[in-house]
Amino acid sequence: MVKPQTIVATGGAGFIGSNWLNLMVPRHPECEFINVDCLTYAGNLESLEAISGLPNYHFERADIRDRVALTKVWKQYQPDSVVHFAAESHVDRSISGPTEFVETNVMGTLNLLELFRTETAESNRYRFHHISTDEVYGSLGETGMFTEETRYDPSSAYSASKAASDHLVRAYSRTYGLPVTITNCSNNYGPRQFPEKLMPLMILNALEGKPLPIYGKGENIRDWLYVEDHCEAIWLVFEKGASGETYNIGGNAERKNIDIVHAIIGAVAEATGMDNSKIEGQITYVKDRPGHDFRYAIDASKVRAELGWEPTESFESGLAKTVKWYLENPKWVDSVRSGEYRQWIDQNYAQR
Repeated sequence: MVKPQTIVATGGAGFIGSNWLNLMVPRHPECEFINVDCLTYAGNLESLEAISGLPNYHFERADIRDRVALTKVWKQYQPDSVVHFAAESHVDRSISGPTEFVETNVMGTLNLLELFRTETAESNRYRFHHISTDEVYGSLGETGMFTEETRYDPSSAYSASKAASDHLVRAYSRTYGLPVTITNCSNNYGPRQFPEKLMPLMILNALEGKPLPIYGKGENIRDWLYVEDHCEAIWLVFEKGASGETYNIGGNAERKNIDIVHAIIGAVAEATGMDNSKIEGQITYVKDRPGHDFRYAIDASKVRAELGWEPTESFESGLAKTVKWYLENPKWVDSVRSGEYRQWIDQNYAQR
């Protein structure tokens, strides 16, 4: 009997990882998916209820910083490949506590690379795919876009730790000949995102009559990518991307933060019948965060030309789906709003 392709997905209970597993596990019964997650504040197994009983899905609670725990996973499942989602990812948290970001994003990635190098048998399914961010490139001015050749210029401990992990992945490819691919994505949004991020924070605060905190004047610009479009790109690069290559994944949907908030208000009002102008009155401008990059924009022409990927959701359709999901999943929202989360939000925004 031929062993099925066995894929370790780290951080699979987080935002992007859970959406990817929910899409790919049912779609690929010929593959075995091992979700390795330590379940930090942002990891939620309720995000995976739909696939938890499927025979090709397995969950192992382990921290990628723990080499011994990871080795046990490797010995038990003998994976062919890795899709590496696990990371500390919120910039604000990296400003107040950078150490954990370096430990997880750098040392955790190193542990995975070492296990992949020493414990994974080479085969035609042998691949290490690393998910990264456009924040490693730093800040753009009014014009221009990030390409795969843009030099790294990180501004925060988060982006610096992701830049370091990107460099490690490339170094292991060049030094040891490991088959690796990297994707650097723009801002994701969609279902199952922890409510510290802009989109879910604004949606939920709008619904609950709470302030809608916006950094500075809301002039910072981001490119927005619906999470399921990103997940499709990840699978495509994982399966067909050229070894050693990097692919930028973007939604071609640049928006100022203040315009995002206005769009969310409109979408919430339309979905619920709430008073648009009343929600607008909840907008609150807060002190800008240190080192806040002005603008990100992704040139995704490489993945389009080489692999044929295109986003299927417009910003408007993706936003409507996102608002609908949060309205229909109050149980999930309640489950992630732990005391730790509430305390962190209060502490983070109270003095701004």
